Amino acid sequence: MSIEWLGYGAAILTTLAFVPQAIKTIRSRDTSGISLAMYIVFTTGIGFWFLYGLALGSWPMILANITTLLLAAVILGLKIRHG
Repeated sequence: MSIEWLGYGAAILTTLAFVPQAIKTIRSRDTSGISLAMYIVFTTGIGFWFLYGLALGSWPMILANITTLLLAAVILGLKIRHG
């Protein structure tokens, strides 16, 4: 078994763990419990992980981080828009 599968497993689990909270926040538009500073840092960090995955050519990192980056960016946008 390739070590790449370990990366895919980690990518799937960490991305899936984030999805329910993202869906709840997107549906409710309630961002009152979210720190703006934390989401700015988090979204920037995910963007860096995505770029790092691109530089390495690591598909598990690329796929997981582009998915999480898109969700985090939507939530960050909601936080900025709705407070």
